[in-house]
Amino acid sequence: GTTLVLIAAAFGFLMAWGIGANDVANAMGTSVGTRSLTIRQAIIIAMIFEFAGAYLAGGEVTSTIKDGIIDTMAFSGHPEWLILGMISALLAAGIWLVVASHYGWPVSTTHSIIGAIVGFALVSVGAEAVQWGKFGGIVGSWIITPAISGLLAYGLFISVQKWIFNTENPLNSARKVGPVYIFLTAMVISIVTLQKGLKHVGLHLSTVESLLLSLAISLLIGLLGWFIIQRLRFNPEADSRMHYTNVEKVFAVLMIVTACAMAFAHGSNDVANAIGPLSAVVSTVSHAGEIAAKTRIDWWVLPLGAVGIVLGLAIMGHKVMATVGSGITQLTPSRGFAAQLYDDVERLVLAGRTGGKLAAMLRETDVLISVPHDRAARVREVHTLVLHCLSDGVDAQLLGEQEIPL
Repeated sequence: GTTLVLIAAAFGFLMAWGIGANDVANAMGTSVGTRSLTIRQAIIIAMIFEFAGAYLAGGEVTSTIKDGIIDTMAFSGHPEWLILGMISALLAAGIWLVVASHYGWPVSTTHSIIGAIVGFALVSVGAEAVQWGKFGGIVGSWIITPAISGLLAYGLFISVQKWIFNTENPLNSARKVGPVYIFLTAMVISIVTLQKGLKHVGLHLSTVESLLLSLAISLLIGLLGWFIIQRLRFNPEADSRMHYTNVEKVFAVLMIVTACAMAFAHGSNDVANAIGPLSAVVSTVSHAGEIAAKTRIDWWVLPLGAVGIVLGLAIMGHKVMATVGSGITQLTPSRGFAAQLYDDVERLVLAGRTGGKLAAMLRETDVLISVPHDRAARVREVHTLVLHCLSDGVDAQLLGEQEIPL
């Protein structure tokens, strides 16, 4: 039994490594791509907030991976099949993620592990071992959430354009509206964590208590964001070279906040891809082959996954970060902020509240594609402006003084 647990721990660590090298790099790629964070800073943020998200808000999703996709009781006559199947799933998905990360391919760790689990269940027991209702719900979320993410991220970017970029003084507007976005981000994280996550550490709060405490924490974080933004130093000459440079500096601060939220949200959702199957193996072995209906996660399983994720991100994550940060579309802090903020909200609310598995790669890629669609519209505005001015005999060199936000 000890040997099986050690093998499962090794393969779980490999899976966590792959998650860090691919999924966490995918999640943090927008912050690095906008140059709001360096890779070193992204790793430090991931170390802190990935662990916090997994520990405080990851229990529901871990349960989904461990015994929500397949009916573990179907293996009661052959518990060794469940153990070997979970170990095989971790190894197969882990190898695929390491290979994909080596070539810089952003892939879905959720697809990888769920496909592996369903595959071994079909081969060992049969179709009756798969909980097709829950599996169908998970697959449905893979189709629906990218569409929702893209639409709402686009809507969020439009709100940024309206309330900041299209005002008479975009810099002042950014300094006023920026703390509001920080407050909203903190509010979502606080509510989900206090209402759902702290039950895992034995702290139970009523709905009113959770809301009041969330409001207080969010106001404090919003005020801290306001203080940091007000202390930023702006260079008027920078805007003469590239309009909205100083405004983007404000969004760089917002990107740091959303990067922390992204790491927390990712920890609550995707760390389960590694520790879920490992927990199933540990539980079965510790109960001498008896498959328990409900078990607690052993204390050492979560730190193992967290360490594997951090090392994977630190050693191999730069390749996927490069793809997501600049390979899909050219990012600025304002675009990256719109992509990350909605992804944070969706990942926390849907995964943390329902235990559903969301594919990070699909959502993040979709919002990155959706946000710059407004950029294409702006490019068309530039083309129209050029043609109009030239037809009226305006010197084309004057166009250099008319900046349109792209």
